[in-house]
Amino acid sequence: MCRTDQPVPEPGEEQDVDATDAVFTSLLEDSAEELYEQAPCGYLSTLMDGTIAKINATLLDWLGLDRSRVVGRMRFTDLLTVGGKLYHETHFAPLLQMKGEVSGIALDLKTAGKQRMPVLVTSKVKTSEDGDPLLIRTTVFDARDRRAYETELLRGRQAAEEARRQAEADRARLQEALAVLQQSLLPSELPVVPGLEAGSYYHTASPDLLGGDFYDLFPLETGRWAFFLGDVCGKGPQAAAVTSLARYTLRAAAMHDPDPVSVLTTLNTVLHERYASGEGRYCTVIFGVLQPADDGHVGLHLASGGHPSALIQRADGQADYLPTPGGLLVGVLPQAPFTAARTDLLPGDTILLYTDGLTEARTGPKRELYGDDALRAFTAAQPPTGPQSLITALSGLLASFGDGLDDDTALLALGVPASPPTTASEDLTT
Repeated sequence: MCRTDQPVPEPGEEQDVDATDAVFTSLLEDSAEELYEQAPCGYLSTLMDGTIAKINATLLDWLGLDRSRVVGRMRFTDLLTVGGKLYHETHFAPLLQMKGEVSGIALDLKTAGKQRMPVLVTSKVKTSEDGDPLLIRTTVFDARDRRAYETELLRGRQAAEEARRQAEADRARLQEALAVLQQSLLPSELPVVPGLEAGSYYHTASPDLLGGDFYDLFPLETGRWAFFLGDVCGKGPQAAAVTSLARYTLRAAAMHDPDPVSVLTTLNTVLHERYASGEGRYCTVIFGVLQPADDGHVGLHLASGGHPSALIQRADGQADYLPTPGGLLVGVLPQAPFTAARTDLLPGDTILLYTDGLTEARTGPKRELYGDDALRAFTAAQPPTGPQSLITALSGLLASFGDGLDDDTALLALGVPASPPTTASEDLTT
């Protein structure tokens, strides 16, 4: 039995092998001269002074030149644009002389039609056996597609940069408009109240969003003063619309009947009727009335609709909340209960109203809520030197929260001076 290690070809396989051999044979028949002349890139050889000694047909076709006009008559730099010549003299030629070769240099050739042709050039110096330079061989690659791609890429980057600058400008204008609108929802400054001091502060969590916190202080008849502080649910233009409606409703209702429960009841009716058919809009509010007395104390009557209780800092350094339990959110139901409370502010006492951005700030490594107890302890630790002093301390506390403070916060402090009244009133906003 005869055995062989060669596999037996399948029928038709011998024809495929023959066809492959024929292809390779035809490729090997290409002459070196033809491969040089018809290469997919440009070739040229120059003497050391740059005179062109040899150039292939591909490069001549790109340039639109005859061989007789080029070989022995032109230098390599004659093929370059003005900028290309300058770069060749200052960078290309010195680098080639120093290193013996340069690779991938971007230049522009000058065609017969006076058009620029971007190319990538690689040159290498041929030396003799003794190391003496003989000639320079150069390969030229067509970079028109690459240049077009780079130009388009640059155009895209420029367009993106312009879009970014425009977006930043638009955002700055939006923030400016929102800041103006936000200020329109707050008093430009607190009024001077005889026998009282007042201070306020507004922290904006995001310059890109309208907040829903609001406050005000304004006079009533017979020497009384009304105040309120509230927080509308949500943010943005819709919340701002509710804020505006709430502010003007509270002021108008107080002029008709300043009783705190009556004022909140009127606001509840207006908000519920206005928004009951839609998504529903509501807010939390504290509304109060201050009645200065001849003996130096100030009577305080307030009511709360779902708002955090007011905090009173006493002249003796103690601080505690004035409870107003059971008050419902304003605008949720057609009829809502509201809780009222009364107390007297004596010389050196200050009442603080705030929105929940303060107590719901996140603190510490565990990002825990700041909370009511911490606020009471902080207030008790401050010297009882009046509303503005307390507002300043609290604004510093808000700043210390950093990114843990992610909601707008409004502060309003009202107090009776410990010394004879100076009728000073200040307002801070941020």
